[in-house]
Amino acid sequence: MHEFAIFWDWLSFAARWLHVITAIAWIGSSFYFIALDLGLVKREGMPEGAHGEEWQVHGGGFYHIQKYLVAPARMPEHLTWFKWESYATWMSGFALLAIVYYAGADLYLIDRNVLDVSAPVAILLSAGSLVVGWLIYDLLCRSPLARNDTGLMLVLFPILVAVAWGYTQLFTGRAAFLHLGAFTATIMSANVFLIIIPNQKIVVADLIAGRKPDPKYGRIAKTRSLHNNYLTLPVVFLMLSNHYPLAFATQFNWVIAALIFLIGVLIRHYFNTIHARKGNPHWTWGAATVLFILIMWLSTAPKVLTGEEKVSAGAQALMASAHFAAVRDTVMGRCAMCHAAEPVWDGVRFTPKDVALETEGQIAERAREIYLQAGRSHAMPPGNVSAMTEEERALIVAWFEEARR
Repeated sequence: MHEFAIFWDWLSFAARWLHVITAIAWIGSSFYFIALDLGLVKREGMPEGAHGEEWQVHGGGFYHIQKYLVAPARMPEHLTWFKWESYATWMSGFALLAIVYYAGADLYLIDRNVLDVSAPVAILLSAGSLVVGWLIYDLLCRSPLARNDTGLMLVLFPILVAVAWGYTQLFTGRAAFLHLGAFTATIMSANVFLIIIPNQKIVVADLIAGRKPDPKYGRIAKTRSLHNNYLTLPVVFLMLSNHYPLAFATQFNWVIAALIFLIGVLIRHYFNTIHARKGNPHWTWGAATVLFILIMWLSTAPKVLTGEEKVSAGAQALMASAHFAAVRDTVMGRCAMCHAAEPVWDGVRFTPKDVALETEGQIAERAREIYLQAGRSHAMPPGNVSAMTEEERALIVAWFEEARR
Protein backbone atom coordinates (compact mmCIF):
# COMPACT_ATOMS: atom_id res chain seq x y z
CA MET A 1 0.00 0.00 0.00
CA HIS A 2 2.83 2.41 0.75
CA GLU A 3 4.32 1.71 -2.69
CA PHE A 4 0.91 2.50 -4.14
CA ALA A 5 1.00 5.89 -2.38
CA ILE A 6 4.28 6.71 -4.13
CA PHE A 7 2.91 5.53 -7.48
CA TRP A 8 -0.27 7.58 -6.97
CA ASP A 9 1.72 10.72 -6.19
CA TRP A 10 3.70 10.33 -9.41
CA LEU A 11 0.48 9.63 -11.33
CA SER A 12 -0.93 12.89 -9.96
CA PHE A 13 2.21 14.72 -11.06
CA ALA A 14 2.02 13.21 -14.57
CA ALA A 15 -1.66 14.18 -14.93
CA ARG A 16 -0.92 17.70 -13.70
CA TRP A 17 1.99 18.03 -16.12
CA LEU A 18 -0.18 16.89 -19.03
CA HIS A 19 -2.98 19.21 -17.96
CA VAL A 20 -0.67 22.23 -17.86
CA ILE A 21 0.83 21.42 -21.28
CA THR A 22 -2.54 20.99 -22.97
CA ALA A 23 -3.97 24.06 -21.22
CA ILE A 24 -1.08 26.16 -22.52
CA ALA A 25 -1.82 24.94 -26.05
CA TRP A 26 -5.56 25.62 -25.75
CA ILE A 27 -5.25 29.04 -24.11
CA GLY A 28 -2.55 30.08 -26.55
CA SER A 29 -4.58 29.20 -29.64
CA SER A 30 -7.74 30.73 -28.13
CA PHE A 31 -6.05 34.03 -27.31
CA TYR A 32 -4.36 34.11 -30.70
CA PHE A 33 -7.52 33.62 -32.73
CA ILE A 34 -9.56 36.13 -30.73
CA ALA A 35 -6.77 38.71 -31.19
CA LEU A 36 -6.57 37.81 -34.89
CA ASP A 37 -10.32 38.11 -35.32
CA LEU A 38 -10.45 41.50 -33.61
CA GLY A 39 -7.54 42.81 -35.66
CA LEU A 40 -8.90 41.96 -39.12
CA VAL A 41 -9.02 44.84 -41.59
CA LYS A 42 -11.15 45.14 -44.74
CA ARG A 43 -9.10 46.15 -47.78
CA GLU A 44 -9.74 46.49 -51.47
CA GLY A 45 -8.90 43.56 -53.68
CA MET A 46 -9.79 40.82 -51.20
CA PRO A 47 -11.37 37.63 -52.61
CA GLU A 48 -15.15 37.41 -52.79
CA GLY A 49 -16.65 36.48 -49.42
CA ALA A 50 -13.55 37.49 -47.43
CA HIS A 51 -14.48 39.45 -44.31
CA GLY A 52 -11.05 40.83 -43.47
CA GLU A 53 -7.33 40.18 -43.52
CA GLU A 54 -4.22 40.76 -41.48
CA TRP A 55 -0.49 40.68 -42.08
CA GLN A 56 1.69 39.26 -39.32
CA VAL A 57 5.39 38.62 -38.86
CA HIS A 58 6.88 35.79 -36.80
CA GLY A 59 9.80 33.41 -36.92
CA GLY A 60 11.61 35.24 -39.69
CA GLY A 61 8.68 35.26 -42.11
CA PHE A 62 5.46 37.06 -43.01
CA TYR A 63 1.96 35.62 -42.82
CA HIS A 64 -1.02 36.86 -44.84
CA ILE A 65 -4.25 35.73 -43.18
CA GLN A 66 -7.76 36.16 -44.53
CA LYS A 67 -11.03 35.30 -42.82
CA TYR A 68 -14.25 34.26 -44.50
CA LEU A 69 -17.16 35.18 -42.27
CA VAL A 70 -19.30 32.30 -43.55
CA ALA A 71 -17.09 30.13 -45.78
CA PRO A 72 -14.96 30.33 -48.93
CA ALA A 73 -16.51 29.53 -52.29
CA ARG A 74 -15.03 26.03 -52.27
CA MET A 75 -13.63 23.62 -49.74
CA PRO A 76 -9.84 24.05 -49.33
CA GLU A 77 -7.65 21.01 -49.88
CA HIS A 78 -6.14 21.10 -46.40
CA LEU A 79 -8.09 22.28 -43.35
CA THR A 80 -6.57 22.47 -39.86
CA TRP A 81 -8.96 21.98 -36.94
CA PHE A 82 -8.30 23.46 -33.52
CA LYS A 83 -10.15 21.18 -31.12
CA TRP A 84 -7.85 18.60 -29.57
CA GLU A 85 -6.22 21.21 -27.33
CA SER A 86 -9.59 21.77 -25.67
CA TYR A 87 -10.51 18.10 -25.42
CA ALA A 88 -7.13 17.07 -24.02
CA THR A 89 -7.20 19.90 -21.47
CA TRP A 90 -10.61 18.87 -20.14
CA MET A 91 -9.85 15.13 -20.10
CA SER A 92 -6.51 15.58 -18.34
CA GLY A 93 -8.15 18.01 -15.90
CA PHE A 94 -10.94 15.58 -15.07
CA ALA A 95 -8.36 12.80 -14.65
CA LEU A 96 -6.50 15.03 -12.17
CA LEU A 97 -9.77 15.79 -10.37
CA ALA A 98 -10.40 12.06 -10.02
CA ILE A 99 -6.84 11.21 -8.94
CA VAL A 100 -6.58 13.92 -6.28
CA TYR A 101 -10.10 14.79 -5.15
CA TYR A 102 -12.11 11.64 -5.83
CA ALA A 103 -9.51 9.10 -4.74
CA GLY A 104 -8.63 11.33 -1.77
CA ALA A 105 -12.18 12.47 -1.08
CA ASP A 106 -11.99 12.10 2.71
CA LEU A 107 -9.02 14.46 2.84
CA TYR A 108 -9.30 16.85 -0.10
CA LEU A 109 -12.97 16.89 -1.10
CA ILE A 110 -15.02 16.45 2.07
CA ASP A 111 -14.99 18.86 4.99
CA ARG A 112 -17.15 17.21 7.63
CA ASN A 113 -17.47 20.52 9.45
CA VAL A 114 -19.18 21.85 6.29
CA LEU A 115 -21.15 18.83 5.04
CA ASP A 116 -20.84 15.37 6.55
CA VAL A 117 -21.38 13.04 3.59
CA SER A 118 -19.82 9.84 2.32
CA ALA A 119 -17.20 9.84 -0.42
CA PRO A 120 -19.57 8.44 -3.10
CA VAL A 121 -22.15 11.14 -2.34
CA ALA A 122 -19.50 13.89 -2.50
CA ILE A 123 -18.19 12.55 -5.83
CA LEU A 124 -21.74 12.40 -7.21
CA LEU A 125 -22.33 16.02 -6.15
CA SER A 126 -19.08 17.01 -7.81
CA ALA A 127 -19.67 15.31 -11.16
CA GLY A 128 -23.36 16.22 -11.20
CA SER A 129 -22.64 19.90 -10.67
CA LEU A 130 -20.44 19.99 -13.77
CA VAL A 131 -23.19 18.50 -15.93
CA VAL A 132 -25.94 20.72 -14.47
CA GLY A 133 -23.75 23.80 -14.90
CA TRP A 134 -23.36 23.16 -18.62
CA LEU A 135 -27.08 22.49 -19.08
CA ILE A 136 -28.06 25.78 -17.39
CA TYR A 137 -25.49 27.77 -19.33
CA ASP A 138 -26.44 26.21 -22.66
CA LEU A 139 -30.15 26.82 -21.97
CA LEU A 140 -29.46 30.51 -21.34
CA CYS A 141 -27.37 30.76 -24.50
CA ARG A 142 -30.26 29.34 -26.52
CA SER A 143 -32.79 31.69 -24.91
CA PRO A 144 -33.74 35.20 -26.12
CA LEU A 145 -31.10 36.54 -23.71
CA ALA A 146 -28.42 35.37 -26.14
CA ARG A 147 -29.37 38.16 -28.53
CA ASN A 148 -27.52 40.59 -26.26
CA ASP A 149 -24.04 39.50 -25.16
CA THR A 150 -23.89 42.07 -22.35
CA GLY A 151 -27.31 41.13 -21.02
CA LEU A 152 -26.39 37.45 -21.07
CA MET A 153 -23.19 38.09 -19.12
CA LEU A 154 -25.11 40.14 -16.55
CA VAL A 155 -27.34 37.11 -15.96
CA LEU A 156 -24.49 34.60 -15.93
CA PHE A 157 -22.42 36.48 -13.35
CA PRO A 158 -24.94 36.15 -10.46
CA ILE A 159 -25.21 32.46 -11.34
CA LEU A 160 -21.44 32.10 -11.03
CA VAL A 161 -21.56 33.91 -7.66
CA ALA A 162 -24.27 31.53 -6.47
CA VAL A 163 -22.26 28.53 -7.67
CA ALA A 164 -19.16 29.84 -5.86
CA TRP A 165 -21.13 30.14 -2.62
CA GLY A 166 -22.78 26.76 -3.15
CA TYR A 167 -19.49 24.93 -3.56
CA THR A 168 -18.25 26.36 -0.25
CA GLN A 169 -21.33 24.80 1.38
CA LEU A 170 -20.48 21.37 -0.03
CA PHE A 171 -16.71 20.88 -0.07
CA THR A 172 -13.44 21.99 1.48
CA GLY A 173 -12.39 25.53 0.55
CA ARG A 174 -9.63 24.16 -1.66
CA ALA A 175 -12.04 21.81 -3.44
CA ALA A 176 -14.64 24.56 -3.76
CA PHE A 177 -12.26 26.79 -5.73
CA LEU A 178 -11.04 23.87 -7.83
CA HIS A 179 -14.61 22.88 -8.63
CA LEU A 180 -15.58 26.40 -9.60
CA GLY A 181 -12.67 26.29 -12.04
CA ALA A 182 -13.74 22.86 -13.30
CA PHE A 183 -17.34 24.07 -13.58
CA THR A 184 -16.24 26.96 -15.80
CA ALA A 185 -13.73 24.89 -17.76
CA THR A 186 -16.41 22.28 -18.47
CA ILE A 187 -18.60 25.00 -19.99
CA MET A 188 -15.67 26.18 -22.10
CA SER A 189 -14.72 22.73 -23.38
CA ALA A 190 -18.35 21.78 -23.98
CA ASN A 191 -18.69 24.96 -26.03
CA VAL A 192 -15.97 23.62 -28.31
CA PHE A 193 -17.15 19.99 -28.36
CA LEU A 194 -20.91 20.52 -28.58
CA ILE A 195 -21.30 23.89 -30.33
CA ILE A 196 -18.26 25.34 -32.09
CA ILE A 197 -16.89 22.23 -33.82
CA PRO A 198 -20.32 20.78 -34.80
CA ASN A 199 -21.30 24.15 -36.29
CA GLN A 200 -18.08 24.27 -38.27
CA LYS A 201 -18.67 20.71 -39.48
CA ILE A 202 -22.13 21.74 -40.76
CA VAL A 203 -20.51 24.53 -42.78
CA VAL A 204 -17.88 22.14 -44.17
CA ALA A 205 -20.57 19.61 -45.11
CA ASP A 206 -22.51 22.31 -46.95
CA LEU A 207 -19.41 23.31 -48.89
CA ILE A 208 -18.69 19.73 -49.89
CA ALA A 209 -22.31 19.29 -51.01
CA GLY A 210 -22.20 22.50 -53.01
CA ARG A 211 -24.70 24.31 -50.76
CA LYS A 212 -24.36 27.85 -49.46
CA PRO A 213 -23.70 27.63 -45.69
CA ASP A 214 -26.03 29.39 -43.27
CA PRO A 215 -24.13 32.27 -41.56
CA LYS A 216 -25.92 31.64 -38.23
CA TYR A 217 -23.61 28.74 -37.43
CA GLY A 218 -20.56 30.96 -37.62
CA ARG A 219 -22.21 33.64 -35.47
CA ILE A 220 -23.13 31.14 -32.76
CA ALA A 221 -19.64 29.62 -32.76
CA LYS A 222 -18.04 33.07 -32.52
CA THR A 223 -20.23 34.01 -29.53
CA ARG A 224 -19.31 30.84 -27.64
CA SER A 225 -15.64 31.37 -28.48
CA LEU A 226 -15.84 34.91 -27.08
CA HIS A 227 -17.37 33.56 -23.87
CA ASN A 228 -14.45 31.15 -23.56
CA ASN A 229 -12.04 34.02 -24.05
CA TYR A 230 -13.47 36.00 -21.14
CA LEU A 231 -13.64 32.97 -18.84
CA THR A 232 -10.05 31.85 -19.36
CA LEU A 233 -8.23 34.08 -16.86
CA PRO A 234 -10.56 33.32 -13.90
CA VAL A 235 -10.17 29.59 -14.61
CA VAL A 236 -6.37 29.88 -14.52
CA PHE A 237 -6.56 31.70 -11.17
CA LEU A 238 -8.91 29.09 -9.70
CA MET A 239 -6.70 26.23 -10.85
CA LEU A 240 -3.65 27.84 -9.21
CA SER A 241 -5.53 28.80 -6.04
CA ASN A 242 -5.02 25.43 -4.31
CA HIS A 243 -1.51 26.64 -3.45
CA TYR A 244 -2.80 29.78 -1.70
CA PRO A 245 -4.98 29.29 1.38
CA LEU A 246 -5.51 33.05 1.69
CA ALA A 247 -7.73 32.65 -1.37
CA PHE A 248 -9.65 29.46 -0.61
CA ALA A 249 -9.52 29.03 3.17
CA THR A 250 -10.90 32.32 4.48
CA GLN A 251 -14.39 33.38 5.49
CA PHE A 252 -15.21 35.25 2.29
CA ASN A 253 -13.63 32.80 -0.15
CA TRP A 254 -16.73 32.70 -2.35
CA VAL A 255 -16.74 36.52 -2.63
CA ILE A 256 -13.06 36.40 -3.59
CA ALA A 257 -13.86 33.87 -6.32
CA ALA A 258 -16.66 36.08 -7.65
CA LEU A 259 -14.39 39.14 -7.79
CA ILE A 260 -11.77 37.14 -9.68
CA PHE A 261 -14.27 36.71 -12.51
CA LEU A 262 -14.69 40.49 -12.69
CA ILE A 263 -10.92 41.02 -12.74
CA GLY A 264 -10.54 38.46 -15.53
CA VAL A 265 -13.23 40.16 -17.61
CA LEU A 266 -11.61 43.58 -17.12
CA ILE A 267 -8.18 42.35 -18.21
CA ARG A 268 -9.55 40.55 -21.27
CA HIS A 269 -11.60 43.64 -22.15
CA TYR A 270 -8.40 45.68 -22.16
CA PHE A 271 -6.54 43.33 -24.51
CA ASN A 272 -9.54 42.73 -26.74
CA THR A 273 -10.05 46.49 -27.13
CA ILE A 274 -6.38 46.97 -27.98
CA HIS A 275 -6.45 44.15 -30.53
CA ALA A 276 -9.59 45.63 -32.11
CA ARG A 277 -7.83 49.01 -32.39
CA LYS A 278 -10.66 50.68 -30.49
CA GLY A 279 -8.61 52.61 -28.00
CA ASN A 280 -6.53 52.01 -24.90
CA PRO A 281 -8.82 51.54 -21.86
CA HIS A 282 -6.24 52.02 -19.10
CA TRP A 283 -9.07 52.34 -16.57
CA THR A 284 -9.52 48.56 -16.64
CA TRP A 285 -6.16 48.09 -14.89
CA GLY A 286 -7.11 50.61 -12.22
CA ALA A 287 -10.43 48.87 -11.62
CA ALA A 288 -8.73 45.45 -11.54
CA THR A 289 -6.18 46.74 -9.02
CA VAL A 290 -8.92 48.10 -6.74
CA LEU A 291 -10.74 44.76 -6.87
CA PHE A 292 -7.52 42.88 -6.10
CA ILE A 293 -6.84 45.10 -3.09
CA LEU A 294 -10.40 44.38 -1.94
CA ILE A 295 -9.65 40.66 -2.31
CA MET A 296 -6.53 41.00 -0.15
CA TRP A 297 -8.57 42.79 2.51
CA LEU A 298 -11.30 40.14 2.43
CA SER A 299 -8.68 37.42 2.92
CA THR A 300 -7.69 38.87 6.29
CA ALA A 301 -10.95 37.63 7.83
CA PRO A 302 -10.12 34.11 9.07
CA LYS A 303 -12.48 31.24 8.48
CA VAL A 304 -14.12 30.27 11.76
CA LEU A 305 -14.80 26.55 12.17
CA THR A 306 -17.24 25.25 14.74
CA GLY A 307 -18.09 21.84 16.11
CA GLU A 308 -15.99 18.91 17.25
CA GLU A 309 -13.18 17.57 15.11
CA LYS A 310 -14.33 14.59 13.07
CA VAL A 311 -11.79 11.91 12.20
CA SER A 312 -12.22 9.38 9.40
CA ALA A 313 -11.98 5.62 9.96
CA GLY A 314 -8.69 5.47 8.08
CA ALA A 315 -7.19 8.14 10.33
CA GLN A 316 -8.39 6.31 13.42
CA ALA A 317 -6.52 3.20 12.25
CA LEU A 318 -3.33 5.25 11.90
CA MET A 319 -3.83 6.68 15.38
CA ALA A 320 -4.03 3.14 16.75
CA SER A 321 -0.49 2.34 15.53
CA ALA A 322 2.18 1.69 18.15
CA HIS A 323 4.36 4.28 16.41
CA PHE A 324 1.75 7.03 16.47
CA ALA A 325 2.67 8.62 19.79
CA ALA A 326 6.27 9.09 18.70
CA VAL A 327 5.26 10.36 15.26
CA ARG A 328 2.78 12.76 16.85
CA ASP A 329 5.49 14.20 19.08
CA THR A 330 7.86 14.52 16.10
CA VAL A 331 5.31 16.33 13.96
CA MET A 332 4.23 18.64 16.75
CA GLY A 333 7.84 19.41 17.57
CA ARG A 334 9.14 19.82 14.00
CA CYS A 335 6.12 20.93 11.97
CA ALA A 336 3.33 22.41 14.11
CA MET A 337 5.08 25.72 14.70
CA CYS A 338 4.18 26.58 11.10
CA HIS A 339 1.27 24.23 10.44
CA ALA A 340 -1.05 25.78 13.01
CA ALA A 341 -4.09 28.01 13.06
CA GLU A 342 -1.79 30.69 14.48
CA PRO A 343 1.79 29.90 13.38
CA VAL A 344 4.55 30.88 15.79
CA TRP A 345 7.50 30.54 13.40
CA ASP A 346 8.97 33.93 12.58
CA GLY A 347 7.85 35.13 9.15
CA VAL A 348 4.98 32.61 8.79
CA ARG A 349 1.70 34.39 9.41
CA PHE A 350 -0.78 31.97 7.83
CA THR A 351 -1.14 28.19 7.86
CA PRO A 352 0.83 26.88 4.85
CA LYS A 353 -1.65 25.50 2.29
CA ASP A 354 -4.24 25.46 5.09
CA VAL A 355 -2.62 22.29 6.47
CA ALA A 356 -2.79 22.36 10.28
CA LEU A 357 -0.98 19.66 12.29
CA GLU A 358 -1.89 20.64 15.85
CA THR A 359 -4.08 17.70 16.88
CA GLU A 360 -3.83 13.94 16.68
CA GLY A 361 -6.72 13.85 14.24
CA GLN A 362 -5.13 16.42 11.92
CA ILE A 363 -1.84 14.51 11.91
CA ALA A 364 -3.52 11.18 11.17
CA GLU A 365 -5.68 12.67 8.40
CA ARG A 366 -2.55 14.07 6.73
CA ALA A 367 -0.54 10.87 7.15
CA ARG A 368 0.03 10.30 3.44
CA GLU A 369 1.30 13.84 2.89
CA ILE A 370 3.55 13.65 5.96
CA TYR A 371 4.89 10.32 4.69
CA LEU A 372 5.68 11.69 1.23
CA GLN A 373 6.86 15.16 2.26
CA ALA A 374 8.85 14.40 5.41
CA GLY A 375 9.44 10.64 5.29
CA ARG A 376 10.14 9.55 1.75
CA SER A 377 11.49 12.96 0.75
CA HIS A 378 13.09 15.91 2.54
CA ALA A 379 10.66 18.49 1.17
CA MET A 380 9.45 19.26 4.70
CA PRO A 381 10.41 21.01 6.83
CA PRO A 382 11.70 23.51 4.21
CA GLY A 383 15.47 23.52 4.32
CA ASN A 384 15.09 21.29 7.39
CA VAL A 385 14.83 24.48 9.44
CA SER A 386 13.51 22.59 12.46
CA ALA A 387 16.33 20.01 12.26
CA MET A 388 14.26 16.86 11.74
CA THR A 389 16.62 13.90 12.12
CA GLU A 390 16.97 10.88 9.83
CA GLU A 391 15.74 8.71 12.69
CA GLU A 392 12.55 10.78 12.93
CA ARG A 393 12.01 10.50 9.18
CA ALA A 394 12.53 6.74 9.37
CA LEU A 395 9.95 6.59 12.15
CA ILE A 396 7.39 8.38 9.97
CA VAL A 397 8.07 5.91 7.15
CA ALA A 398 7.72 2.92 9.47
CA TRP A 399 4.48 4.27 10.96
CA PHE A 400 2.78 4.82 7.62
CA GLU A 401 4.01 1.67 5.89
CA GLU A 402 3.14 -0.65 8.77
CA ALA A 403 -0.30 0.88 9.15
CA ARG A 404 -0.97 0.45 5.42
CA ARG A 405 0.00 -3.20 5.17
